[in-house]
Amino acid sequence: MEEPPKKYEDLTRLVHERHETMSKSHQKIALYLTQNPNDVAVKSLNAMAKESGVHASSFVRFSQSLGFAGFKELQQLFQARLTTAAPGFEARQQALANELSAVGAQNQGNFLGQLVARDLESLNELTDLTRQSDLEEAARLLHAAEAVYLIGQLRSAPVAELLRYILTMLGKKAILLNASGGLSTHMAKTIGKNDLLFAISFRFYANEVVKVVEDAGQKGVPVIGISDSTLSPIAKHSSPLFVIPEREYTFSRSLAAPVCLAQAIMLHLAALQQDQPNPRIPTVTSE
Repeated sequence: MEEPPKKYEDLTRLVHERHETMSKSHQKIALYLTQNPNDVAVKSLNAMAKESGVHASSFVRFSQSLGFAGFKELQQLFQARLTTAAPGFEARQQALANELSAVGAQNQGNFLGQLVARDLESLNELTDLTRQSDLEEAARLLHAAEAVYLIGQLRSAPVAELLRYILTMLGKKAILLNASGGLSTHMAKTIGKNDLLFAISFRFYANEVVKVVEDAGQKGVPVIGISDSTLSPIAKHSSPLFVIPEREYTFSRSLAAPVCLAQAIMLHLAALQQDQPNPRIPTVTSE
């Protein structure tokens, strides 16, 4: 029997890698587990089987196919994730150490060149994966919303900040659900059905972001999502969902593609507001 993953992050990475080769029932389980990580941590196996429409025994076989003795052992990784204050911090430290070691071994030290090459690849993939119809739909939803609530934590926070800046310049009511004071989930309770939630979340999927998206989706609030996979826990309630794959986990994962995507969505919104093919987004000046 192969060695099972020791951490939630390693488990999700393995599930992503094997997803295409899994049976249909195992793919369904993989989708349920990755899109409902908080529920998986606290619910019974029978409850999860009922919600997912897959027999409980299939969950056990799924777990065993990944090297676990049974489902309880797999579930413990989700429980550990839920109780960890800063999920993925140790993994980030290790990723940085590995990255610096690899560069040192090659005696190159060309960090800038490596980052630019990686960004170009990510931007090219973004162009291939992003549908024009989704950009237009996102703009339509943003235009119709009375208020736009924004949430992005950890490395996604700068993207949410950029969106708030541009939305404000476009005259939209933009509310940033930041983690300051631990009030983001409480602030999110004020989101109404005529509002919209814009969520950005990448592996390791901040717990508060997942919770806010789940609550908004259950209330029938429109959600626009940017994430790294259709198996992301925010994917279930996001429509449209913009996917920016991250096939390799490194400390220096760039925000070039998410920022470019965010700006593209804002330009589509500006064009819709101004009814012009080449809109101008106002900027703050010293005058």
